[in-house]
Amino acid sequence: MFAAYAARTDPDQPLDGLELGDRPAPEARPGWTTVTVRAASLNHHDLWSLRGVGLPQDRLPMILGCDAAGVDQDGNEVVLHSVIGQSGHGVGPKEPRSILTERYQGAFAEQVAVPTWNVLPKPKELSFAEAACLPTAWLTAYRMLFTNAGVRPGDSVLVQGAGGGVATAAIVLGKAAGLRIFATSRDRAKRERAVGLGALEAYEPGARLPQRMDAVIETVGAATWSHSVKSLRPGGTLVISGATSGDRPSHAELTRIFFLELKVVGSTMGSKDELEDLLAFCATTGVRPVIDEVMPLDRAREGFRRLESGDLFGKIVFTPAA
Repeated sequence: MFAAYAARTDPDQPLDGLELGDRPAPEARPGWTTVTVRAASLNHHDLWSLRGVGLPQDRLPMILGCDAAGVDQDGNEVVLHSVIGQSGHGVGPKEPRSILTERYQGAFAEQVAVPTWNVLPKPKELSFAEAACLPTAWLTAYRMLFTNAGVRPGDSVLVQGAGGGVATAAIVLGKAAGLRIFATSRDRAKRERAVGLGALEAYEPGARLPQRMDAVIETVGAATWSHSVKSLRPGGTLVISGATSGDRPSHAELTRIFFLELKVVGSTMGSKDELEDLLAFCATTGVRPVIDEVMPLDRAREGFRRLESGDLFGKIVFTPAA
């Protein structure tokens, strides 16, 4: 079957290891379900995999893609929960949890196999492309906002780096939940898009804000860390799920963190229950993922280049060949 896969890893030139071509179809195994992929979305996780993060050489070649929606063997329209081993189903209780493609072949292909426990019904209100955007970036944003930041309607939230998948999701979800959303981006057009999606205001990174925030959604890392900490009110919460600009800020702002009793919370993906809640939230409210472009899988290299350069707003979705 045709697939986009990591043949090699390179921390400096990740796209050099991306190959497009034939790979073996999934084999049947007890407790697992094979899904015919209708849409699969691209994440920074796929780019980090090509850099070798979480993907050692002895697991190559590895089909990439941890997010997908499709049709199971019984003809049901389904969405995949991308965290494997969270419950032990299909892999055994002693295997540590991992994200699909760290240990098992992924969804940038015509078919993908996952533990049956990881398959959820796709709401009829969502298209395959929309549903495929939810299990990583949108689930991450959902957990950051509603589980780890603990914000309530009316609270103020700063979203750093508008345009990325998680940041875009946080703006849309926050607006729908009655939060007062502010955003930053280096790009003027992306700031305008952020306001169009529901942010009250959008600023250049590091800009002075009109008020202190109840929470900050941080995925950029080193480049915005100091600004994120300084933007919080006393007792506020900074939730971080990524560090695309690096994980070693020049100023950790430790004094400010302890003196103002700020909370710094790490956040990774989300649970199956949270994904079910997110799917229901989107189906009932009309909230939909922001999709930058849907393209056939044979253009995967183009999609990866755009993700690497940051030349996108929202998600890139691949549609494998039938």
